[in-house]
Amino acid sequence: MTTDYYPLPESKGGWRWLKSPEEVRELGGIDPAKLHLACEYNARFDASAGVVVIRNGYLVAEWYENSALTTTRYDIWSCTKSFTGTAYGILFEDCRQGKLPPEKTVDLDTLAYPFIPEGHPLSDPRKERIRFRHLLSMTSGIPGEKSGIAAIPTETGIGPFEAALGRYPTKARRWPEGRWTDKLSAEPGTRWDYSDPAMAHLALAFHHITGREMSDVLQERVFGPIGLESLVWDMQGVVGGFIGPHTNAHTGIHVCARELARFAYLMLRKGVWNGQQLVAPWWVELSTRSSQPHNPNYGFTWWVNTAGTQWPGVPRDAFAAQGYMCNRCYVVPSLDLVVARVASGPGEWSEGILLQKVADAIVAS
Repeated sequence: MTTDYYPLPESKGGWRWLKSPEEVRELGGIDPAKLHLACEYNARFDASAGVVVIRNGYLVAEWYENSALTTTRYDIWSCTKSFTGTAYGILFEDCRQGKLPPEKTVDLDTLAYPFIPEGHPLSDPRKERIRFRHLLSMTSGIPGEKSGIAAIPTETGIGPFEAALGRYPTKARRWPEGRWTDKLSAEPGTRWDYSDPAMAHLALAFHHITGREMSDVLQERVFGPIGLESLVWDMQGVVGGFIGPHTNAHTGIHVCARELARFAYLMLRKGVWNGQQLVAPWWVELSTRSSQPHNPNYGFTWWVNTAGTQWPGVPRDAFAAQGYMCNRCYVVPSLDLVVARVASGPGEWSEGILLQKVADAIVAS
């Protein structure tokens, strides 16, 4: 395992890469012929896509399909949630270090709604019992996909944060009636439900705690130091009269495969980049394992393999950011492996096959 290598920014040369099958086998520890099976699997989808495989600190392979380029950026959809979780990991560590005033000091067990003034008066008295751990682990009780609410679609004249807080309904063309988040679907901490409206709460709270946007803090504390040069992060509530604008906490990051792999590599290296601790190691460890009993495959904004059921046959320390259109960012620390895929599709696939095929190509040491 190579722990002292960190790539230069793309504008200055980028990742070190292997030029021959012999180097891929000897330095990358991967069988090129078997790795080609992963390439073939990715190519079977009629979608634009970029895939980068990093092993032992080397870019051992990258594949681009249907007019994609190394610089092509994609909306990585819900992979964004793992960036939001990282922003909170940084915030929690700052609080541990005494960098925020006492009234702004928070941790996982802090009640969230005191830091979300836009949510008052409460639309459901149970909301006062929502803690940050509930929002970050999808156990807040705020309705999500189990209630038929995917993303936070709204009609003209309604802001996304207003809908997330339950003031107005979410509504899409495929939904004949509005769907509301005003009432919780369960007591906080008792049910897992993948909820984009819950994630939107994190954007509001972060702003009120720090006085800054998550996107700006990560640009200063993470993106700049690790050489992310072209990433763009959307805002929500940008139209006048709505709550906002604030960082889109649940989706909206646009990035290319090589740069998404940098973020994964930071996590692979336990939050360290070039000798600088950017993300606290305790947060990297905690957020990338099961966070609650209701869905053991979910950590704190990362999908995890703690129980061995998310990606059977892959080491249990594997974790990933996952987004719509099969955007994925896999990290397997025990294999010193990163697999980043950015794409326009497909809408669904058999989860874990790409990762499994790459893992199967690793040469036993």
